[in-house]
Amino acid sequence: MKYKIGLGYDVHQLTEGIPLWLGGIKVEHSKGSLGHSDGDALIHAICDAMLGAANLRDIGYQFPDTDPTLKGIDSKILLKKTLELISQKGFKIGNIDSTICLQRPKVKDLIPVMQETLANVLQIDTEDIGIKATTTEKLGFTGREEGVSAYAVVLLYKEK
Repeated sequence: MKYKIGLGYDVHQLTEGIPLWLGGIKVEHSKGSLGHSDGDALIHAICDAMLGAANLRDIGYQFPDTDPTLKGIDSKILLKKTLELISQKGFKIGNIDSTICLQRPKVKDLIPVMQETLANVLQIDTEDIGIKATTTEKLGFTGREEGVSAYAVVLLYKEK
């Protein structure tokens, strides 16, 4: 077996009056993620981790924000396309570990739904998708509720 580890990180500004998407689900909140796509920071971090592990650069390279066909796209579509890209190189997902950094709203009760949503897109077991949520104790842009960030680590494998 050949194993590869990738790290992903994403940040989006929070803005009044637009939807907040995290982990492929719409989260009720007065502010949403500003982005060229739907702004799902968790999915973007996972995509970056997958792409990095497979040596396919990053989400901005594969899905540039200069591409008008990607404007407002559902990030689950980007995740599915990322899965196709790593699959073309013979990789499969071993597991994902991720963290959402968000002061408000609290999302811990939504984590099982996020896991199920992501597992369906990635065709893996929910047990292979770890999602944690934390605040920054009111420090920094996250603590001031100006933005959301997410981190992800992915283990990919393929038989030699």
